[in-house]
Amino acid sequence: MQLRHIANRGAEAPVSRPPSSILKTPLAPPPAAAEPAFGPDARAILSSIGEVVYHWDIATDRLDWGANLAEALGPIAACDLGTGLAFGERIATESVASRYDVVMQSEAKDSGEGVAYQVVYALAPPREHGPAQPVWVEDTGRWFADSDGRPARAHGVVRVVTERHEMERKLALGSQIDPLTGVLNRAQLSEHVQRFLTQSERNRKPFAVMLVALENLFALNRTYGYDAGDEVIAGLARRLRANVRVCDIVARHAGNKFALVLDNCDTEQTLSVARRLLDLVKETPFETSAGAIPATIRIGGVIGPREGRAPQILFQHAEEALDVARQGNGKRFVAYTASLAREDARLRALQVADSIVSALNDRRVELAFQPIVHAANGKVAFHEALLRVRLADGSMVAPATILPVAEKAGLVRLLDQRVMELALERLAAEPDLRVSVNCSMASILDPEWPDRLASAITINPSVAQRLIVEITETSMIEDFETTRNLIASCKRLGVKVAMDDFGAGHTSFRNLRDLAFDLVKIDGAFVQNISTSADDRFFVRTLIDLARHLELETVAEWVEDEETAEILREWGVDYFQGAYYGRAESRPAPEEGARRAIPAI
Repeated sequence: MQLRHIANRGAEAPVSRPPSSILKTPLAPPPAAAEPAFGPDARAILSSIGEVVYHWDIATDRLDWGANLAEALGPIAACDLGTGLAFGERIATESVASRYDVVMQSEAKDSGEGVAYQVVYALAPPREHGPAQPVWVEDTGRWFADSDGRPARAHGVVRVVTERHEMERKLALGSQIDPLTGVLNRAQLSEHVQRFLTQSERNRKPFAVMLVALENLFALNRTYGYDAGDEVIAGLARRLRANVRVCDIVARHAGNKFALVLDNCDTEQTLSVARRLLDLVKETPFETSAGAIPATIRIGGVIGPREGRAPQILFQHAEEALDVARQGNGKRFVAYTASLAREDARLRALQVADSIVSALNDRRVELAFQPIVHAANGKVAFHEALLRVRLADGSMVAPATILPVAEKAGLVRLLDQRVMELALERLAAEPDLRVSVNCSMASILDPEWPDRLASAITINPSVAQRLIVEITETSMIEDFETTRNLIASCKRLGVKVAMDDFGAGHTSFRNLRDLAFDLVKIDGAFVQNISTSADDRFFVRTLIDLARHLELETVAEWVEDEETAEILREWGVDYFQGAYYGRAESRPAPEEGARRAIPAI
């Protein structure tokens, strides 16, 4: 082996210099006299910090090293490192660049003082030492040009930084990994999907993007505790990771949602994977500190690049497919298919969402008050406060258009909060006014909602007795315990509670009895046809009898004519609400004022 060393102070042989014709800047001359024996030992210092100096004559490819080469680089020093080419053969595949790369591909110009460089790369130990981890080094130096401006020589220092590199690698990996689940975090997803898109352009093979959502996480946290909920999420991540291939990607997309990117996967294969994952989660509960917890998932999938040539488009389509899977139509996995109608609906939904945000910011959310009258005499008993959103051009958006989009976009709680604020302001300003306000499922599930209501009422306690909170029956069924707690919170404040859309959710007698509602509002979908439908008459009469048995007052919605009102009055309904007795107006009608003459019975 030919191995040349640059001598330390006191070394026996001087270093041979490259021909002066190739040097633009000569090497510094040696010191006039040797350093005193008690002076710093350069070799010991360099060895102790894992550094070794070198000089590289690029023209001849000769590479000279400091005398402490073996002490700094260990087994690697036993290899032939006497030329740049031989040293280059020791560069490990993990390296991104080498000294040769940064020097020979440099676009910098040497103005006479050389050009500085620094690069980190890995050196592979010799094979005869068996499997071993590469040695990472930081190479810092300066190259000098010849008369033509090309790199002619370089000198510098190589420093072993294996421990530092491993620490930096772990830190970088930590920034990519979700700490709870151990899978990639959302920030890395787009980069990986873009990589799959690039590969697909070359090999013409499809891949799948799937979003896997854990169902009923809120209820799970409330029932078993947040720690157990986290354990289920982490368990789901492990189960997903264990049941896909090494080449596939698993990442945490959101709190209860994971993303899978499946390499070389077409529509049929995606369906097969989805079915297998659905069964794996459903059949085996997750072991947690709170015991075994069963769980289910919903999945939305999309095939790339066929259904999208950008990461954001693929994720958007996967979200749309997942939304369909979550609609409770029996399909737990839905694959995205292109649809002009669906795309048009999505764009319109985005426009509506933007209008909602703008209206909230610009205080263009308003109330309209529809009267609810006594069935016996038609006089106004109270009003329902209904949401109205005014656009920037002054026109109104129908609530039926707003609310579905608001729920999907996560804006419905903000609308609920604004409606409640406006209703409380009107109650405080008008001491004779009584108002009912709808409460969406999103607000019911918000654990901070009761505290916000209590804080608002504390400012003006007199409004509590004149406020009614309406909760839909379907919301109650979705989370019975949370509904019970919400009703109890309202009652402690002196606020009355009504069940809205009574009959739509087919509430059991037991559940209705266990909840302390003050009144029920019969779903107008059953009321509007009782004069012509025997089935609707039977159903509404049954609901009225059930409410009377439980001593609950009743409100019939969508009362549109006198014939319907007469039937309901005979059955003992307490209040009517509908266009026949007044539409929603910006100013509430005087309560106890005559609305519509009721013929004598």
